[in-house]
Amino acid sequence: DGSEEIVGFDVDMMNAIAESQGLKIEWVNMEFDSLIPALQSNQGDIICAGMNKLAGDRAEKADFGDTYFESDLMLLVKADSELTGIDAVTSDMKLASQIGTTGGDMVQQMKEEGKIADGVVLNQWTDCYLQLQNGDVQGVIVDKPVGEAYLNAHSDIAKFVGDSFGDHEEFAFAVQKGNTELLDKLNAGLAELKENGTYEELVAKWFS
Repeated sequence: DGSEEIVGFDVDMMNAIAESQGLKIEWVNMEFDSLIPALQSNQGDIICAGMNKLAGDRAEKADFGDTYFESDLMLLVKADSELTGIDAVTSDMKLASQIGTTGGDMVQQMKEEGKIADGVVLNQWTDCYLQLQNGDVQGVIVDKPVGEAYLNAHSDIAKFVGDSFGDHEEFAFAVQKGNTELLDKLNAGLAELKENGTYEELVAKWFS
């Protein structure tokens, strides 16, 4: 909304976990592909940013907690688009996604294989959405819950088309390798949120 406040499902969830476990959270906004290096260099204690723990070699670089959301990739297009899904994308089209994500990897691969004219990989999801709104790209490859959160407030601007695609994803928070004490607290907090109903309330709030 143009403010400096960081908001979202992950933010509300982690703040609730912190409250239940007696932790104090300070949020820092970083580019997605810099999150694990920041964790490794002690610039942060926790990653909580819709990160798929199954992707690439991430599990070798950080310790991930219990899965808090499962996802697949979706194609997000303008509300008046005639595209019917990822299989309908043609070689003269452009797609966008966020850098360092599985979607970002996919648009780059599609460009290399000649399936699209260009793969636009940007630092923030908001930049991808602006590209779509401005007509600079024909679609955005996005994790389903990330796109749902956007559509929750912008259903008049964009829509999902077709079925999900790509490898199944499991979102989890991450800590530095070996920091079992903090990870155990986070897992315990997540379990408490699911038990007392807070988790479902947040899902309804952000993905209704």
